[in-house]
Amino acid sequence: MNVSELARQLRIHPQKMLAILPEFGFDIGAKSIKVDDRVAEQIQKQWRQIKFILERREREEKEKEKAKEKALRKEKGVTVSIPAKLTVRDLADRLELPVNKLIVELMKNGILTNQNENIDRETATIMAEELGFTVAAETGAADAGVVNRHVSQLENALLEGASHPRPPVIVVMGHVDHGKTKLLDAIRSANVVATEAGGITQHIGAYQTIWKNPKNKDKTPLTFIDTPGHEAFTVMRSRGAKVADIAVLVVAADDSVKPQTVEAINIIKAAKLPLVVAINKIDKPGADPQKVKSDLGQQNIIPEEWGGDVPMVEISAKENKNIDKLLDTLLVVAEMQGGNIKADPSRAAAGTVIEAHVDKGAGPVATILVQTGTLHVNDPLVVNGEIYGKARALKNYRGEDIKNAPPSTPVRILGFKIAPQVGDILDLGQLGSAKSIDVRMKRSTQTGAENKPINTQADEDDAQAHHTLNVVVKADTLGSLEAIIGSLERLKNSEVNVKVVGKGLGNITADDVTLAETTKAILFAFHVTPMPLAFEMIQKTGVDFRQHKIIYDLLDEVKLELEKLLVPELITTELGNVKILQIFRSDKKVMIAGGRVESGKLFKDSKARVKRGGEIIGLGKIAGLQSGKQAVDMVPEGSECGLQFESKVKLEEGDIVEAYKEEKKEKKLVLS
Repeated sequence: MNVSELARQLRIHPQKMLAILPEFGFDIGAKSIKVDDRVAEQIQKQWRQIKFILERREREEKEKEKAKEKALRKEKGVTVSIPAKLTVRDLADRLELPVNKLIVELMKNGILTNQNENIDRETATIMAEELGFTVAAETGAADAGVVNRHVSQLENALLEGASHPRPPVIVVMGHVDHGKTKLLDAIRSANVVATEAGGITQHIGAYQTIWKNPKNKDKTPLTFIDTPGHEAFTVMRSRGAKVADIAVLVVAADDSVKPQTVEAINIIKAAKLPLVVAINKIDKPGADPQKVKSDLGQQNIIPEEWGGDVPMVEISAKENKNIDKLLDTLLVVAEMQGGNIKADPSRAAAGTVIEAHVDKGAGPVATILVQTGTLHVNDPLVVNGEIYGKARALKNYRGEDIKNAPPSTPVRILGFKIAPQVGDILDLGQLGSAKSIDVRMKRSTQTGAENKPINTQADEDDAQAHHTLNVVVKADTLGSLEAIIGSLERLKNSEVNVKVVGKGLGNITADDVTLAETTKAILFAFHVTPMPLAFEMIQKTGVDFRQHKIIYDLLDEVKLELEKLLVPELITTELGNVKILQIFRSDKKVMIAGGRVESGKLFKDSKARVKRGGEIIGLGKIAGLQSGKQAVDMVPEGSECGLQFESKVKLEEGDIVEAYKEEKKEKKLVLS
C-alpha cells in the first residue's frame, strides 16, 4: 500500500504519520513510499489507540502550558479588579484574553454563555483566580450576594464535627433519553417513567435506596439525585452537582457522547466529583461500548482498563442487567472517598434547597437535601439567615411522613411562608442571628425567577421591537420556571430575540391574560392551567395561549415563532442578457422590441433590469417572447427574438436588458 493512501485513510499528513509510527513499533523509514500490506493492516487496527495516546499527550502539553502561564501570573502578582456584574467580553478585556478562550474556560466549569451575557462577580473571580490572577474588588462594588456567604458558611458547617459516616449522595447525569430515569427505576424498583411526560424528568428529584455491601453484607443507604437530561436544565444540573459526593454519567451504548454528555462532564469536572460511567442500553443492536469509551477518552475520561481512574460499567437498565455491579462499584468508590463522606448528625440541620414550588393545598413547599445535622418536625426554617417559617411536616421521597431527617436525606418540607429559591441554604445553626422574614418585602424584592415584573407594557423604545417575541411564562415549580427563563434568554441572534414580559408560579390568572394582551405576548403555561375567569378572557381576547408538559417542546415552539420573525433571504439568479436592436412599438407601459440574446437564456415572465451606458436606469418584466413568428417561453444564447417588455422605462436601441429571477428562502434560526 502507498504511504500516501494509508495516510489518507487515517486522515493524517504522510510525513507526520511516518514521524509518529516508529514510536509505536512501526519502523517504516522517514522517506518510505510504500508499506507492506500486513503492516498497514496492523497500523489501521492500532490507530485508534495510537490516536488516543497522541491526543492525550497534546492535551497534557496544553495543560502544562496553561499551568506555566498561571504560575507566571501568580509570580508577577498580576492583579485585576472586577465589579459586581460584567459581561463575558468585559471580563476577557480585563484579563487580556481572547473572548473565545474565556468562553471555553467557562464551559469547562459548566457555564454555557456568550460574549454579551452578564456574569456575577463570584463567577468572574473564580475564573480569574483559576487563570492565576489576583482579584481585587472595584471600589464601591456590590456584595457578591447573600447566598454566596451562606454557601461558604454551609461548607464550613460540613467540616465541623464531621466524624460520623453518612450515606453517599450520588448525582445522575447524561444526555436526554440515555436512560437516567430508567436506571433509577431499576435501582429503586419504582416506575417513575410512567408518571413523567414523554419519559423526560421534569424536576430535580432525590431518592434513597438500600444496597448490601458486597464486602461485609451490611445494608448501606444510597441517596440519588436525578437531574433532568435536556439542555434547558443546565442551571439545575449545576446545582445538583454542588450537593453530591459521586457522579454517575449515563451514556447510551448505541448513541455515545453527545453535546449534553460533554456539558455534564464539564459540570462534574468543575465540581471535582469522583466519576462512575454507566454505559447503558448494551442490549440494543447498535450498541458499541468500545466506541463510547474511545469517545469519552477524547474528553479525558479514561477507563480503568485503559490505565485511567474512571470505573465504567456496561449495563442495561431495561433488562436490569449489571445494575448490581454498578451499585457495588458505587459503594467501592464511596469507601475510597470515605474520609470526605461524613457529617455530624447531632448538630442543627444544614442543607441545600433542590426544589421549591407552591402547592395548591399545602402552600409553599421545598425539597431539601440535609447535608449535616438532623432536621426535626417543628424546627424553625432558617434560609439564608432569615426565618422562613416552621417545619409543620416532613415527608420522604415516597410521600410518607417522617419525624426527623438525618444527613444525606432528601426531605420535602411543609411550613414555609414563602417558597425559597433553588440553591438556597437552610442552616438552623444560624438561628441565633436570624431575623423573621418580611414576606411582603421578600415578594417585592426577590430577584429569582419567581419575581413577577412590575412593568406591564413592552419597551416601546426597543429599536428592534418588530424582531422581538414577547412571552409570558407561568410554571408549577421554581426550578422549572428558572430553567425555562434561563433557556429563553439564550434564544437570540442579531435579528431576533425573546423578551419575557411576565413570569411567575401557579395557575394562569386574569392579570396574566391582560398582560399578554397588552404586550401582544404568547402566554405559555407549564404544568399549570388557566383559572375559570382567565380561560374566559383568553377565549374573548384571542390571546395566543400554549400549554406544555415538556420543557424542550416549549423551547422548540418558541424557536419556530422566532423563525417566523426572521426576514426571508432574497436569492437572485441571473438568467441572461438581451441587446435591444430595434423598437417596433411603444405604448405607455408596454413596448415591443427586437434583440439578440448575448448570454444565458431569456425566459418569459422573468424580471429584468434595463442598462444604458453601463448604468441601471429601471426595472421591468419580460411579458412575452417570440422566435420567428411563434410565441415561445425561452430563447437561448445567440438567438434573435422579439420581446414584449412591461416597464415605465422607455427602451432605446443599444440598451441591455438583464433577465433574472428572485426567490425567497425562509431562514432558519441560528443562535448567537
